[in-house]
Amino acid sequence: MFKIQTLNNISVAGLERLPRDSYEIASEIARPDAILVRSAKMHDMVIPDSVQAIGRAGAGTNNVPVAEMTKRGVVVFNAPGANANAVKELVIAGMLMSARNIAQAWQFARGLSGDDAAINQAVESGKKNFAGFELPGRTLGVVGLGAIGVKVANAARALGMRVVGYDPTITVHRAWQLDRDVQQALSIDDLLSRSDFVTVHVPLTSETRHLINAERIRTLPKGAVLLNFSREGIVDDDAVVTALDQKHLYAYCCDFPTNLLKDHPRVVALPHLGASTAEAEDNCAVMVADQIRDYLENGNVTNSVNFPEIVLPRNGGVRLAIVNSNVPNMVGQISTDLAAAGLNIIDMLNRSRGDVAVTLIDLDKCCPDETLAQLRAISGVLSVRCLGG
Repeated sequence: MFKIQTLNNISVAGLERLPRDSYEIASEIARPDAILVRSAKMHDMVIPDSVQAIGRAGAGTNNVPVAEMTKRGVVVFNAPGANANAVKELVIAGMLMSARNIAQAWQFARGLSGDDAAINQAVESGKKNFAGFELPGRTLGVVGLGAIGVKVANAARALGMRVVGYDPTITVHRAWQLDRDVQQALSIDDLLSRSDFVTVHVPLTSETRHLINAERIRTLPKGAVLLNFSREGIVDDDAVVTALDQKHLYAYCCDFPTNLLKDHPRVVALPHLGASTAEAEDNCAVMVADQIRDYLENGNVTNSVNFPEIVLPRNGGVRLAIVNSNVPNMVGQISTDLAAAGLNIIDMLNRSRGDVAVTLIDLDKCCPDETLAQLRAISGVLSVRCLGG
């Protein structure tokens, strides 16, 4: 019986992927094998040594101590692309709200008073203050062409916009999904100089903090619109407000309200709604639940932020799943111990990523406890699991 601890309300659609005859799931549970989390901050919590995997039901993993888990041999999964459509729709809404001054106009309309005749007169005299512009023919710059960025770029093309993208690490898979008319920027600065709208879709790291700063904002054309539905901190809010006050930026739309931003007349700050749809929550939960189950039962790794991707179809026999430091002669030592125990390897796959390697081995018979102990005693081995037939 596997034990799963939930740190937030995880969608039932995801939890139902874990059969109750082999999984026990609770928010309070002793010695869990895995943790499912959405937004709970895990950096200060004591994570039991029984934990083998953490599944983040979302894309970002800033709330998970990934580096510490990597040293412990704990895999961390996320759900890239599961909330991509939800965020894409909000980015498009943000462009429309900014271009047509919808939030400001709505606030104006809500403040009207008097009888209907007076309101109508105020509307006719006041609407000129909220005149905007249309999207077709404008250029959208997309920084980061992962699952979300690609969807945003393609949606903008469908709306008649020109699109410029920048992502030096774009995958072949994402490139195939991208509309063929999306242009490639040579750098972020090149992208900014060509864009009427800019949207960022990158993780928050030490390299991306304040990626959009005062210097880069000055390279934008006068009257540009900036959008951030990625992570707070990627955009320098102080620099944005200065640019808005100087009328260099036309508008800023983001998902991260602060005291600096929330009351600014040219800012639309939403309460972190990017992935807040029932569909996105279901998709994220289903994805990480499936990944957790495949890892616990088969040792396979898909969509991990710290482990290599490794998938080995079951070929019968007993499976060993071994996590170890990525150093020379690990596979040699492991296979030597197995041979000494008279165990025949039916199939084997080894993959590495950075400092971590994962080895999946299918054996012709059960691995004795003393052999498992020998494997765990090898210097650099972080975990050894016998997964049965």
